[in-house]
Amino acid sequence: MIKAFFALLKSLFFRPPILQVAALCLRGQGAEIEVLLVRSLDSKRWIIPKGWPMRGKTLAQAAAMEAWEEAGVKGVISAQPIGQFRYLKRRSGGFKQRCVAHVFELQVMSCHESFPESETRKPKWMTPGKAVKKIKDRGLRAIISARCAESLVLDVVSG
Repeated sequence: MIKAFFALLKSLFFRPPILQVAALCLRGQGAEIEVLLVRSLDSKRWIIPKGWPMRGKTLAQAAAMEAWEEAGVKGVISAQPIGQFRYLKRRSGGFKQRCVAHVFELQVMSCHESFPESETRKPKWMTPGKAVKKIKDRGLRAIISARCAESLVLDVVSG
């Protein structure tokens, strides 16, 4: 009886993180590489396009769809995630939910001015060094730093 009670209590308060997908949108090569960031709708902090998995789509396809909807970019998405990061997502009513975002790399081939969220989001291209400085989430900063290490070293040397 007590064991069942604690199991119920644990399921109510210690839920596993909910899966999200994210697209690390990149253009250019080597020292010329740029990262695309958008602002979150609620807190206005800088993030990469991300959202929920979609029925009938792989996680990579869902990440590519999020990049289109939130930033108006299309390109070639990696089949496997390049990393993941954990964060707290603020839900309606102020409730915070633990999430884990699987990050897929998207090599951007085209940018469009008109896209589903173009009225509420203004995507911005920046160097990896600037992106890392603007992003608050430590895990996401680490993914960008690892992927864009060569460019970050050149940023430090030149800037």
